[in-house]
Amino acid sequence: MEVEIDEDAVKAAGAEPLTDGRRGLRIRGWEIESCKLPILNSHELLQWEKKLQTSHFPEMIFGNSCLILRHEATGTVINFKAFDALTGWKQEALPPIEVPAAAKWKFRSKPFQEVILDYDYTFTTPYCGSETIDTEKMSKKNTLDGACCLKWEDTEERIDLVGLAAKEPILFYDEVVLYEDELADNGISLLTVKVRVMPSGWFLLLRFWLRVDGVLMRLRDTRMHGIFGDLSFPVILRENCWREATFDLLAAKGYLVDAAAYGDPSSISQRLPIVMHKTQKLKLRARQ
Repeated sequence: MEVEIDEDAVKAAGAEPLTDGRRGLRIRGWEIESCKLPILNSHELLQWEKKLQTSHFPEMIFGNSCLILRHEATGTVINFKAFDALTGWKQEALPPIEVPAAAKWKFRSKPFQEVILDYDYTFTTPYCGSETIDTEKMSKKNTLDGACCLKWEDTEERIDLVGLAAKEPILFYDEVVLYEDELADNGISLLTVKVRVMPSGWFLLLRFWLRVDGVLMRLRDTRMHGIFGDLSFPVILRENCWREATFDLLAAKGYLVDAAAYGDPSSISQRLPIVMHKTQKLKLRARQ
């Protein structure tokens, strides 16, 4: 997605581009930065194997790429990284999805190798971002009051997607791929995060998209919306929505079962039944 940034709109909103070659924006007490770097090299991958205690990884891991949102007054840092996402994959440890026998041979790395898929080769993750407190970046007032604590609480509030669709200048936009695997030509496993910043606030979508051709489709979306209101204690909503369906179920409903028809998850998400949905609010407050 190509987005044209209006420099006049950036200035009018009181925003400043990040310096020193960094990609991002500083606006209304927030610093929003994206970083896109090449896939892990062999040495880095070995380090990850030791840390995660596994030799199974996606084909392409952009382990040094990330999206980071920092709130300067409270020291809150919300970030999105492949390592944390794969930590979630390993902890959830879903059972492997059965692959059609005719397609199993594609997973072989050597001729006549026996294929044993005894792990979740789709790299499905429950990951919805990481939050930390950077005490060095906290304002003096909050430092005196004590370190802030982060607490997500369930809420009946919803992200106003209709309002977000309203015409508003985009001050910053980026998409960061965290990892990707083509499942030995049996489909796609993809984790990405997109962010856009407007004069009224920021909005992001962390999306895990899985398609195992002829078997299953899975979509795990995390949306976050931060409104530029109270600079000291902003309101952040996080909405998690998981959808999933087998190709057999879609066929029973009369939908196409040709994998080529399901290249874009956005176009078919409404066809996939919801298996989990919840909304939470992040309350930032200083410890007493």
